Amino acid sequence: MKPAYPFPKPFVWGVAMAATQIEGAATKDGKGESIWDRMGATPGKIHNHDTPAVACDHYHRYKSDFALMKKLGVKNYRLSIAWPRIYPQGRGAVNQKGVDFYHRLIDSMLEHGITPWVTMFHWDLPQALEDEGGWRVRGVTEAFSTYADTIVRAYGDRVKNWITLNEIICFTKMGYGGGDKAPNTNEGDRVVNQTYHHAVLCHGLGVRAVREYGGRGARVGLTDNSNITIPLMETPQDIAAAKQAFVQENTRILEPIYRGRYTTEYLRSAGANRPTWEKGDFDLISLPTDFLGMNIYTGFYVRAGRRNAPEIVPLTPNYPRADAPWLYLVPEAMYWGPRWVNEIYGVKSIYITENGAGYDDEPPVKGELFDIHRRNYVRTCLKELHRAVTDKVPVKGYFLWSFMDNFEWQDGYSRRFGVVYNDFTTQRRTPKLSAHWYQKVMKENRLI
Repeated sequence: MKPAYPFPKPFVWGVAMAATQIEGAATKDGKGESIWDRMGATPGKIHNHDTPAVACDHYHRYKSDFALMKKLGVKNYRLSIAWPRIYPQGRGAVNQKGVDFYHRLIDSMLEHGITPWVTMFHWDLPQALEDEGGWRVRGVTEAFSTYADTIVRAYGDRVKNWITLNEIICFTKMGYGGGDKAPNTNEGDRVVNQTYHHAVLCHGLGVRAVREYGGRGARVGLTDNSNITIPLMETPQDIAAAKQAFVQENTRILEPIYRGRYTTEYLRSAGANRPTWEKGDFDLISLPTDFLGMNIYTGFYVRAGRRNAPEIVPLTPNYPRADAPWLYLVPEAMYWGPRWVNEIYGVKSIYITENGAGYDDEPPVKGELFDIHRRNYVRTCLKELHRAVTDKVPVKGYFLWSFMDNFEWQDGYSRRFGVVYNDFTTQRRTPKLSAHWYQKVMKENRLI
């Protein structure tokens, strides 16, 4: 009997987490305030008044966390570096204690046989930079350039897989355009479009840093949470409509990165709210990358409407979703997302850098937690990913979000994405059913 749903060799399997969500030690050893520290300290902004001040206490427990990763068969870990731990004010003096912490962290990972995949920026803008204007102003790009140079120079001898930014839409549109992410303002399209431009410019500056200081074998890419469009029916008309819609939905990020420009359609629709840029910006933004990371949780259906124009099909109120209210369970996104970026932009190397499901898990009973619902959704997503690989879409790896329950941004500690349960009072880690299942998947390189 042939193994069910085998993945090609080599295929990278891993887990992912982010600094703000797990480290804690929010003021330890000279770390500066981030916009999420400020938001957590503002009444009414975070569920249950939770803050990232302690989180999973990974700052002090990273060695035991890596030992647990090793026990569960994890060989690749996507993490992020906290910008305000390196530059407490976003620029200026380097905090050597912060630099030294990540030296110890990376060394410990390698000692446990775990390969680091480092994200430069995962939403934790230093509050001092936000006070200067944050992503609204061009000064943030100059500060990011120095920060990127600093961390690549410091860790590039051991880190060979770099990700510039995580989910641009979440700290631009959802941060400044009325969403629920820090800094939690609502400033209109002109500001939002400018924050997008500064973000993709920082991506280019991160790529430049890796090319200049990453050393031999260094690779770099972006992690994007593209809006995934799925044909309602797999007919030529609906497929063409969904493909067209994918470009429209992701035009502010993928077009400048892969085509070195904004589309005429986007600039026309933006009108007076279009972003401004300087000569040479698009040369930096479109610097060649080695891969694209895709964070895929959900998607939406599209059909060919009048004159075959794309038409979004609304989901019914009883369509299944996780406890995270935004997470509609649409596993087909895992097939169509990678397919679109390969077909449209010619991306030759794709990694799923996040995928998972957020539920309000109850505590373990007698050391066990049967999160079958999470396991089943992830398994169905991986079936769709297997379909993509079978269709020659160049997917090279998959990182499960997340290794353990953590500070889930505006949802605080109520929403759990981890395959390892974390008791935030005792900081005791308990692997769930999904962790034991995923351990077998990674070991056997196939679905179980």
